Amino acid sequence: MKLIITGSCGHIGSYIADRMHLIPKIKETILIDNLGSNRHYSLFNLKKKNKLIFHQIDISKKNSLDKFKNVNYLIHCASMTNAEKSFSVKNEMFKNNLDCMRVVIDFCKKNKIKLIHLSSTSVYGKQAKIVDENCEKKYLKPQSPYAKIKLIEEKMLKKEKNLKYTTFRFGTISGFSKGIRFHTAVNKFCFNAALNQKIHVYKTALHQYRPYLTLSDAFKVFKFSINNDFFKNDIFNALSKNYTVSQILEKIKKIKPNIKIKLVDTPIMNQLSYHVDKNKLIKSGLRLNSDLQKDINQTLKLFSYLKN
Repeated sequence: MKLIITGSCGHIGSYIADRMHLIPKIKETILIDNLGSNRHYSLFNLKKKNKLIFHQIDISKKNSLDKFKNVNYLIHCASMTNAEKSFSVKNEMFKNNLDCMRVVIDFCKKNKIKLIHLSSTSVYGKQAKIVDENCEKKYLKPQSPYAKIKLIEEKMLKKEKNLKYTTFRFGTISGFSKGIRFHTAVNKFCFNAALNQKIHVYKTALHQYRPYLTLSDAFKVFKFSINNDFFKNDIFNALSKNYTVSQILEKIKKIKPNIKIKLVDTPIMNQLSYHVDKNKLIKSGLRLNSDLQKDINQTLKLFSYLKN
């Protein structure tokens, strides 16, 4: 069977590509990225046993995927990310991400391709103590343009009748991949700690719970979906565990005990503490429970040669 990964040079996409041999059902994987983030290094030393083919394509362009035939699955990772900075590029992000989504939906519908769509737990905004996929609309109050786009994408898919898909609301990603970026909480904190820089924490966030997802657990989601033909035209939260920022910092302190914290303001600071419920996915047969400590240790080790 044949799989397409859009955004294949990104943090998640590059991790999947490196591990495709662990899903024997897939005989060929087509990697697609526009290389707009200049992560060419994600293509270095790709494993031959993964049977990977790369194409530099901007999938925001209409019909940009039409040349690909006999594809069975598509994992859609391509998008502009970075929730905090999305305020300054709001219009560009809306156009790019929604154009990409339209192209992917159209391509999958025309070719009867099963779609794995990545959304985000950041769609939960003004919230109760625990939120799940069936929460009232009043709890879906995304605080950033990036999160608002994800909610629009979900609604776009719900309208489709001739498409098999599953949407996964991913927690904040942690862990090392070739396409790693350092703009999300855990990775950014590790980078700051490794360079003995002050770790900037939102003033209201230190003791707020948020959902996090390790890359190893993210891969389990993709493997489970393909191996079990898990395309339910439904939404599932995917997270390893809920943590407070304080708990994450304590894990970093186990390796870097003298970290320095600075409390800062941010446009997305007005959220309350909440837990994201993952029981729906557990009841479907997939349990995610990796500990972020391993990711933190591995990420800090990348900088262990530095002398500050």
